[in-house]
Amino acid sequence: MQAFQLLTGTAIPFGQRNVDTDVIIPARHLKSITRSGLGKWAFETIRLREDGTENPDALFNQERYRGAPILIAGDNFGCGSSREHAAWALGDMGVKAIIAPSYSDIFSGNAFKNGILAVVLPQEAVDRLLDVAKETEITIDLENQVVTTPFQDRFPFEIDPFRKHCLLNGLDEIGITLQMADKITAYEATQKTGKPWLAGKAA
Repeated sequence: MQAFQLLTGTAIPFGQRNVDTDVIIPARHLKSITRSGLGKWAFETIRLREDGTENPDALFNQERYRGAPILIAGDNFGCGSSREHAAWALGDMGVKAIIAPSYSDIFSGNAFKNGILAVVLPQEAVDRLLDVAKETEITIDLENQVVTTPFQDRFPFEIDPFRKHCLLNGLDEIGITLQMADKITAYEATQKTGKPWLAGKAA
């Protein structure tokens, strides 16, 4: 997983509340078991017309916001189902961080596991960032836990220390386990010596 430390970039001023995971990635695209290729279907019901062509008026289709690494959303983002594909789709469309007043717990967990930082800020701060994002880039400093703008705005945020450690060091669950590879190997060697029947050998 790619480490997340400091991110400065364009933010999509989405801002809608109660966006569920079916809006983020419709259920008909959940057949995929890989994390890549879902970005083209992210927010499909917003981005595309019924005939499958792009809606030029949709925010996500504006050239300024294509591939933007930050998404600014409204309250209760990612509600609905527990599908991890929602985080996969956002990551595949280039989103590395989301800023919102609140998230569904499961969505928030899925985002972090997939290297996407989910920043929680008060609605007043989110409203300000929605305005700023229409004009310029936003910076998210995970080490110092603050969102800043070129207009001297400064919005501190809280984050679980374990999640912060994982994001700063690019550690997913496999990476965390591999950090203990020496201990795992030593434990297995002890088990084979002390309890040989576990390895299929006679006691």
